[in-house]
Amino acid sequence: MDNALREKYTVVIGLEVHAQLLTQSKIYNTDSTEYGNLPNTNVSAITLGHPGTLPILNKKVVEYAIKMGLACNCNITREMIFDRKNYFYPDLPKGYQITQDRTPICVGGNVAINLKDGTERNIALNRIHIEEDAGKSIHLDQEEDTLVDYNRAGVPLIEIVTEPVLKDSYEAHAFLTEVRRLVRYLEICDGNMEEGSMRCDTNISIMPVGTTEFGPKVEVKNMNSMRNVQRAIDFEIERQIMAVESGEIIESETRDFDASTGTTSGMRTKEALNDYRYFPDPDLSPLQISKEWLQEIESSMPGLPRELSLKFINEYGLTAYDARVLTDDRETAVYFEEICLHTHNYKAASNWVMGPVKSHLNENGLSIGNFKLSAKRLSELIALIDAGKVSFSVASQHLFPELLISPDKTPLEIAEALNLIQDSDGDKLGEIIDAIVSEFPEKVKQYQRGQKGILSMFMGELMKRSKGKADPKVANELLRSRLG
Repeated sequence: MDNALREKYTVVIGLEVHAQLLTQSKIYNTDSTEYGNLPNTNVSAITLGHPGTLPILNKKVVEYAIKMGLACNCNITREMIFDRKNYFYPDLPKGYQITQDRTPICVGGNVAINLKDGTERNIALNRIHIEEDAGKSIHLDQEEDTLVDYNRAGVPLIEIVTEPVLKDSYEAHAFLTEVRRLVRYLEICDGNMEEGSMRCDTNISIMPVGTTEFGPKVEVKNMNSMRNVQRAIDFEIERQIMAVESGEIIESETRDFDASTGTTSGMRTKEALNDYRYFPDPDLSPLQISKEWLQEIESSMPGLPRELSLKFINEYGLTAYDARVLTDDRETAVYFEEICLHTHNYKAASNWVMGPVKSHLNENGLSIGNFKLSAKRLSELIALIDAGKVSFSVASQHLFPELLISPDKTPLEIAEALNLIQDSDGDKLGEIIDAIVSEFPEKVKQYQRGQKGILSMFMGELMKRSKGKADPKVANELLRSRLG
């Protein structure tokens, strides 16, 4: 689409993010929430909504919702009720969903995102509320019937609802990335969109630049990755602009996203809120959050990614990029801080975690929680380099792989066993340098005439003759002195 045409319209986007909470049991009963079990095995009379059954609220669900609210700077509602949201889908066994309409547990708040230019923007939230998940309809190829799996019915959710303030697909992606980081840091959700434990619906409308009245809102569902959320938004913006330019009227509707084509298609016209016939659930008592419990939850909050990022910049002297990478997940941040307990070379610690350690994890499909090498061992390797006993090249190519095989041994023990300790003996290195200088008199003259790049040739020859054991710093100083 032409940029001039795109700039005629203001895009308004709001997100509704559902995050499944990592509780062992469902929100209103003791049925398992384990993912991947055989269909309809994590069910009971309460999950299936049999007559006479009563829900009992899972306390851990409330705690997790409060943690997310605190992380997002929300106001925590101290007295609340639960509501029934009535609609009739095959995967909703009771015919209604227990949610929070008038008294969401978290109100207001914001989530900070990084924009393309590196600046920060706070995305305002409307609310975070608690509700239960529905089951799952399964449409198999070549089958006429639709099957229903109720294992997911009753799994606890929080729904994070933004204000309609996002401007484009990049901001939506950045918001989802930050929400996923937060729920993983808080250990309340695994954030896996592919498995459906984090899902996102987008509400998109357009209006001519300079106007204040929002256009008809279109909701897009069924996006199973952050990239697909971006693709759906980009397609929908172009579709709506082209429709308005052609004189069409945008219909307020719910649309489906097809990942194979990158397009959306109409599913149903948008229901009005009163179609859900919200009313207080008579089977659940009003919930009160005590001051003492709220303070207990606040005191248990871990360091959050942006707080840690600032700490890494201010206390450890890292760049903003390094701090961002190291705080991308909580386990990596914790491991890095453990290294820093044993070394003051924080930049080297950062380079090791972001370099050899991360490469090893990626190559072997591991998380840092499964990494064999302790933070103390890695700090000993850094100390060995700082002391000039081995080079980074030798440490990363030879010592690091051996340490992964024998993590109980110290780097010094392995370096000595493999005869990798650098030679800093000036007399020995001087003899080698003298032999090289005698062998390449023309190169010496070129260096003395100003071709300083030839020094690397001499260094390469020196490292070869010393079998890689020459201390690079000492060798470089001796070479410069001899050649000069």
